[in-house]
Amino acid sequence: MTANWIVVDQPQLRQRLRQLGLDEALFAGYWSGEQSGDAEPQAVLEYRDGVLQLRPLDRRWGHPLVVDFGQGRSGFRMARAHHEMLVKAVTGRARDPLRVVDATAGLGRDTMLLGAAGFQVTAIERHPLVAGLLSDGLERARLQAESAPVAERVELVVGRAQALLETWPPASRPDVVYLDPMFPARSKAALVKKEMRLFGQLLGEDMDSASLLPPALAAATRKVVVKRPRKAPPLGGQEPGYRIEGKSSRFDVYPVTPG
Repeated sequence: MTANWIVVDQPQLRQRLRQLGLDEALFAGYWSGEQSGDAEPQAVLEYRDGVLQLRPLDRRWGHPLVVDFGQGRSGFRMARAHHEMLVKAVTGRARDPLRVVDATAGLGRDTMLLGAAGFQVTAIERHPLVAGLLSDGLERARLQAESAPVAERVELVVGRAQALLETWPPASRPDVVYLDPMFPARSKAALVKKEMRLFGQLLGEDMDSASLLPPALAAATRKVVVKRPRKAPPLGGQEPGYRIEGKSSRFDVYPVTPG
């Protein structure tokens, strides 16, 4: 198999995957010893200095990508979680703790923000590369005094969100399902961050995001919240009940009728 990213076949990396409870079979075909063909990978997943990292092989994509919830903007956002638009959209008028499914977890920034707001969060990520980075970041967050209480409220599930939502046990339905489909490609005048451009190169476009809305509405007991670019059409063409708008993005809220 020829891939645009590979996993460096290190004993310590395989050991780390076992510690994280990730099946090595998730990376079948991506291990460095399994590659064939003439195409050169654009990035490698490796274990270095005690962390899983995605190292781009082209300098234009920037530095190695590591999920770290205690540094930079992630830490700042968690400290002020209740002021974030996402948290306001999810909370609404609720006063009791909510159970939230983040069905498109990605690198987990919004996942941890929801955890910092006091919600119990089930994070779903389908891509093994992203799931590996996120799982490593969550595990390290559980070992740090400041982030441990938040990380303990987050459970990561690796799989396809649509299938998981369609078969969600009725007795444990979440209050809210949150969807953050990968934003459509932007013009050069508004390029996204280097890491997201790299992800776009490695993972491709999110072509089936609209299919998540129906099972999300069926699984949630209170509402579905969808993040969209501010001027983008609603997901799947389905108008929300209301919107919370910011400067560059908005949150479309779909209340669920009990029954």
